[in-house]
Amino acid sequence: MTAARGLVSVVDDDESVRESLPDLLREFGFAVRTFSSAEEYLACDCIGETRCLILDVSMPGMTGPDLHRELTRRQQAVPTVFITAHKGQTMRTRLLEQGAVECLFKPFSEKALLDAINAAFRLG
Repeated sequence: MTAARGLVSVVDDDESVRESLPDLLREFGFAVRTFSSAEEYLACDCIGETRCLILDVSMPGMTGPDLHRELTRRQQAVPTVFITAHKGQTMRTRLLEQGAVECLFKPFSEKALLDAINAAFRLG
């Protein structure tokens, strides 16, 4: 597979996620960039190229939902898949109502992740 499927940006403060997720996504044929914070992602030059944003909910500083709202405010909405270790149906429902493609609870399956990314690409 080639990276022709498009860019997936991963924003997570957890180093283990930033190291393991890109390998998996590249196996699926995606180009991947990782960021350790929402602020780092906002400073990048790839927002317009990102076809799917995989975004941790809880991070120090700007949270995932804060970043999602800021991108929408800037009219740079990117189809977003939230990931979180904090299981909570209320939060998941709220994120989906605010326009998220999906909200996956860690640990999630490869299939659930790929399904969510494919849904994001259909929107983008």
